[in-house]
Amino acid sequence: MNPDSTHTSSLTTEFSELQNSFSNNPYPPIEKRLALLKVVRGRIVKLEQELVDAASKDFGYRTAFDTLLGDILPTVQGLAHIIKKLPKWAKPSNRSVGLSLWPSKVSVSYQPLGVVGVIAPWNYPIQLALVPAITALAAGNRVMLKLSEFTPHTNAVIEKIFTQELHAHCKVIVGGSDVASEFSSLPFAHMLFTGSTSVGKLVMAAASKNLTPVTLELGGKSPAIITEGANIKKAAQTLLFGKMANAGQICVAPDYVFVPKALEHQLIQQICELYKKHFKDGVEGKNLTSIISDAHYSRLEGYLTQAEKLGAHVIKPLEQNQQDQQKHRMGLHIVTQVSDEMTLMQDELFGPILPIKTYEKLDDAITYVKAHHHPLALYILGQDKRAQDYIMQQTLSGTVAVNDALVQVTADDVPFGGVGHSGMGHYHAKEGFLTFSHAKNTLVSSSFNPRTALLLKQSKLIIKLLKFLYIK
Repeated sequence: MNPDSTHTSSLTTEFSELQNSFSNNPYPPIEKRLALLKVVRGRIVKLEQELVDAASKDFGYRTAFDTLLGDILPTVQGLAHIIKKLPKWAKPSNRSVGLSLWPSKVSVSYQPLGVVGVIAPWNYPIQLALVPAITALAAGNRVMLKLSEFTPHTNAVIEKIFTQELHAHCKVIVGGSDVASEFSSLPFAHMLFTGSTSVGKLVMAAASKNLTPVTLELGGKSPAIITEGANIKKAAQTLLFGKMANAGQICVAPDYVFVPKALEHQLIQQICELYKKHFKDGVEGKNLTSIISDAHYSRLEGYLTQAEKLGAHVIKPLEQNQQDQQKHRMGLHIVTQVSDEMTLMQDELFGPILPIKTYEKLDDAITYVKAHHHPLALYILGQDKRAQDYIMQQTLSGTVAVNDALVQVTADDVPFGGVGHSGMGHYHAKEGFLTFSHAKNTLVSSSFNPRTALLLKQSKLIIKLLKFLYIK
């Protein structure tokens, strides 16, 4: 038996077991769901240090700050929010029936879908695996969770979370691209994928064969626009945090910056000064996360080499300790005089490279953003309220943050998702619960229901009445 058929057999078995579990209990009570979520939360808290250590091993080195702030805290915080709000979200809602359907009553109830597939990425291997999984569990579903092959140590700890009684609710799957391909082909009730746009297209194509609805959390090039009169030091602080957290390996990291031409030099100077202050030891420092693999490190080096050949200027804030190929560690690289023929202005960077473009008129920056695919995030840096409103009205993006970066994703009570090439659908908050639920329209009529008899007779009276009410 070849490896692919072995994977197929194993995945099919796991899927069937979850389907049987769901069939035996298709509508778990809210109390049972809350109890399950509390068990998951308790295990995450108990395994906190193991998760921090495991993530660091997977990255070669990852700061505890990046794992705690970007992975564990948002997951635990999100869980607490779901536990608090779930009874309200799941409550059926009465809706207006209208005169044409009187005296019936109509309501909407939220029903679990079945077995949900979640494909998680490597860059935030805890949050981006567990948050969609627990949201689907909160909606009453069973979950198959496919983890990234790049994070084996973290995966092993996550498997500990879903042992014992939780195994009937969520099964953890590991493996490479062959497993991911077979996973995408399973007839899930819903599938959520987080990753690149190119792979997202393949996942959607595989899901379409089963008419499986998908939520795609992708990425793209998220721009930052600095407005006239902005506080450049504060803008530099925001950009440096947004670009250096997790070494820039974030789907909502600022991918390039537009700055008024007159402020370009000041911005570069402020970023360099802040970098020297906060990352003075460069790649030798304990506050800089490594690039996930040699291949991704080489990809980033390739961007810089090609950009320089095509006329870009690469600025390194430190004279030394900027790169360590052996440990795949990379410090900040600012790139100016960029053009669209450069690969770093085409691909999502996913690393500590910050291209800077200048503009004379704000509309020039907006036109550039609109000429490219809708980004997952858009950042506006500056105090001009009119400019902020104008940019938001003229552009379309998955999320917006004004005078901040990254943290809009951690807001518990709002949805998260992209638009166009940066994704489709939402999760987080109530919208996540709705994504993994079927909103069922239920109409209830009593024994007193003269409407049916009149409709059966094709009564002219009822037609006249309806035309009087609705066609005016």
